[in-house]
Amino acid sequence: MTNLTHFRRKFLAASACALALCSVSGAAIAQSKTVLRISTPAVPDDWHAKMWTVFKEALDKSDPNQFDVQINLNASLFKQGTEPAAMARGNLELSAISAFDIAKLVPEFSIFTAGYVVRDPAHQQKIFNGPIGTELFKTVAEKMDVTVLSTAYLGTRQVNLSEVRAVKTPADLKGVKLRMPASKEWLFLGEALGATATPLAFGEVYLGLKTGTIDGQDNPLPTVRAAKFYEVTKQLVMTNHLVDGIFIAISNKAWNALTPAQQTHLKAAAQAAAQYNNDNRIKEEAQIVDFFKQQGLQVTTPDVEAFRKSVQNTYAKSDYAKVWPAGLLERINNTR
Repeated sequence: MTNLTHFRRKFLAASACALALCSVSGAAIAQSKTVLRISTPAVPDDWHAKMWTVFKEALDKSDPNQFDVQINLNASLFKQGTEPAAMARGNLELSAISAFDIAKLVPEFSIFTAGYVVRDPAHQQKIFNGPIGTELFKTVAEKMDVTVLSTAYLGTRQVNLSEVRAVKTPADLKGVKLRMPASKEWLFLGEALGATATPLAFGEVYLGLKTGTIDGQDNPLPTVRAAKFYEVTKQLVMTNHLVDGIFIAISNKAWNALTPAQQTHLKAAAQAAAQYNNDNRIKEEAQIVDFFKQQGLQVTTPDVEAFRKSVQNTYAKSDYAKVWPAGLLERINNTR
């Protein structure tokens, strides 16, 4: 064997070893990343879908190569409403859960499912970023095994009908099959508005409106546009009945596995995501009515005070109000 041949063999062997070490090292890095699976029913064009990209980018910046953030839109990973249970079991790390989801296990939270309680987006943020939010989120963590990281403004919900009706008071919605998500809290709100509340998954709403399975649906206006419900409806009734929010939350199992520094960065990323959503949603809501008019929809304003009085009276007489902590409604009203 010549010296040259011997050298070549040693070089090739060393190269192969180096490649193997690189491969092992790369695999180790990949395996060491903390997987964060996100499940949301949001459609890609909606702000509360886009906010998860902001969350991912913020984490990639603050904690490079530490997290593998996997975003699953369109309820492709878990069906809408099943995310809290999946997080509690440790089968899902992150989602944005609604007040209606929370109220199932934390009954006092049902105060935020009632119509005309939260005044506007600024009021919402002051409630949940203050002492009321701190107290309630502690109870949520204890009862639901999830930790709330931030509050995102989902929008102010309006009634969207497939056919034009003269709607001034709740009595004018009698007999209207109004789609609501399938929980008793949502259905109660639909009935309080005067309609016949009809449970239907979000992903089925477009077809339901098109075929007549339902006569209408309620959602914030940016969601109506993002999901293209304007293609299969003819009227928006500006009831302003619920200043809606969703809560970016992580399973306690995933949260408790993080270091204090990682927890700080994760919460900051969630707050950045919520702020991105909030800013863009508020801006869009201010401009969006003209879009719907251009699409041929009639935009009407009912007697909002009549709706407010009727809805609040309905809740005051209900079992929901009985579980609201004494003084909580007054504290919410006094939050400025």
